[in-house]
Amino acid sequence: MSDAVFLVTGGTGCIGAVTVRDLLAAGAARIVVASRAATPGLLPLWLPTPLDARITLVAADLEDAATIHRLVAEHRPTHVVHLGGLQSPDCDADPARGMAVNVGGTQALLEACERLASPLRRFVFASSAAVYGPRSLYPGPLVREHDPLQPPNRYGVWKLAGEHLCRLFAQRTSVATVCLRLNTTYGKGRDRGRTAATTTAMKHVAQGAARGVVEPFVMPYRGRENYHFVEDVGAHFATVAMAPFIGFGAFNIRGTTVEVRDFLALIRSVATGLGLGERCDLTIATGASENLFVSDLDDHAIQARFPGVPCTKLLDGVHRTLLEFQRLSLIDQKTEPGAR
Repeated sequence: MSDAVFLVTGGTGCIGAVTVRDLLAAGAARIVVASRAATPGLLPLWLPTPLDARITLVAADLEDAATIHRLVAEHRPTHVVHLGGLQSPDCDADPARGMAVNVGGTQALLEACERLASPLRRFVFASSAAVYGPRSLYPGPLVREHDPLQPPNRYGVWKLAGEHLCRLFAQRTSVATVCLRLNTTYGKGRDRGRTAATTTAMKHVAQGAARGVVEPFVMPYRGRENYHFVEDVGAHFATVAMAPFIGFGAFNIRGTTVEVRDFLALIRSVATGLGLGERCDLTIATGASENLFVSDLDDHAIQARFPGVPCTKLLDGVHRTLLEFQRLSLIDQKTEPGAR
């Protein structure tokens, strides 16, 4: 990978920052990290500062096709990891913008890549389990990649559109193209989107302990959820961007499915073991709606095609996340005005 140039859209966000870290660790020669603000964002959560000299921060708005074309033409990436986009709440609040970013931005990026004189080696697209339908559609114990697709909201419709655009791109260019379908990411840095709630619950516990108070948290939904530890997700994207692959493929990423109430119980148990139990007040809202996105993702296909992609046990992931939030909360407490 000594000559590889990676373009990572949304590379300063929750998943992007971990992906960048893992690409650097794997020997990427240069990484162009594109975001609207061209600021480090969450990268300092995972990387020492000043940032590695192999990282170039650039400003790029996925709604601006001309900027996307200039970006690709100037930096001539050999690999693209497309993580940029709007999540469900933003898509619901502004559907026109959601479609412009999630579909139009993806189309502009693919068009720009197709125009490169020297073609890409790999294009990786962040899809979602939102491309599937309600869990009742799937009578089997697991939901597989070739099961029927019936997105339950606009976000899922646009992610499915992105997958089809990627498939057409792969057919037209013969560039190896991979779509990864993920469900609920949790861990340090996950603070946006509806399904960030379980991570927010852990942050409340750690922040309350640092301040010596109880910060109650109420989960807005109930039901089953397929959870992915954020470091596992970054490892998935880095792996499929660099490992040998030919053609087009859409894969569920590895995760663990449990009831929301059981995840909250696990947080309480781990928090108690860390001495934070008395600051733990986690409940599910009365009349909470069922989780919208499908669970029980079958990950056999990605295990077979990309051996070694990780799946951290929930206990370990929650333990590591609480420890990190505890550390960060204590740092914040010390740096607040008036702190001694």
